[in-house]
Amino acid sequence: MNSVLYIVIPCYNEEAVLPITAPLFRDKLLSLSQQGKISPDSRVLFVNDGSKDNTWNLICQLAKEDEHYMGICLSRNRGHQNALLAGLMEAKDKCDITISIDCDGQDDINAMDAMVDEYLSGAEIVYGVRSKRDTDTFFKRFTAESFYKVMLARGADSGLYHADDRRVSSRARKEFANFREVNIFLRGMFPLVGFKSTCVYYERHERIAGESHYPLKKMLALAFDGITSLSIKPIRIITGLGVFISLAAFALIIYALVSYFTGNVVSGWASSLIVTCFLGGIQLICLGVIGEYVGKIYMETKARPRFIISQRTEDKQ
Repeated sequence: MNSVLYIVIPCYNEEAVLPITAPLFRDKLLSLSQQGKISPDSRVLFVNDGSKDNTWNLICQLAKEDEHYMGICLSRNRGHQNALLAGLMEAKDKCDITISIDCDGQDDINAMDAMVDEYLSGAEIVYGVRSKRDTDTFFKRFTAESFYKVMLARGADSGLYHADDRRVSSRARKEFANFREVNIFLRGMFPLVGFKSTCVYYERHERIAGESHYPLKKMLALAFDGITSLSIKPIRIITGLGVFISLAAFALIIYALVSYFTGNVVSGWASSLIVTCFLGGIQLICLGVIGEYVGKIYMETKARPRFIISQRTEDKQ
């Protein structure tokens, strides 16, 4: 019996692009089914992340008109990562494999064929990886490459250019469900599950319609969450920096004492001011990073639900 595939698609204010991309996802399901690679019971699962426009009504209409569509609606906007997690957990016991992809049509839908083939070859997790970033500005390309290199240096093997386009087996999803943390960064967490994995490379296109809902502010917040959510290495870097500055300060004290006793003393306030400001800035940065970890611990101890599903399309049918 062929495997059941669910395409999980987070949506936030996507009324402009949803009518265009939804048929594309459905057609890909039908194509894979006709090739005998997946079961006819496969579905497109939309996750409405508290949209303020007509997105949820469009999802309900699609589900009413075609059984290949289904959807869940979160009680409020929880962010892309939590919305994607909600879809994966919703599909956990309903299908054999999931493929997560954004609604905007930028990720190559045809890469799903290769992802399914890799699954049939025994891979539990298949990462969709951009082959190049020619369509990005220099700033976005530079910052993205820098971020992934920092993640790799910290031991988070999320893969260069890997975002949230991935294929996950039911076995990997069930193990991933044991990850209970509130502060989530999926592209760094899935490699921690282990199992056999591989990559599928594709080119990313321009957004088909609508506007991006991931401005610089959100991208920076996601990057910082990724850096601080997976390890304590930044705190260890702070410790190393503190040791280095302490040793440098100790050397300066010895130099000052030698200069004093030899009479080679030059009065001036500039050097003192610079050193004071430098050390003050380092201390504030260190306190900020440590505070970020304390805040994450605070959120984890509360153990609040990462998402709440308020409606399902089948409830309206």
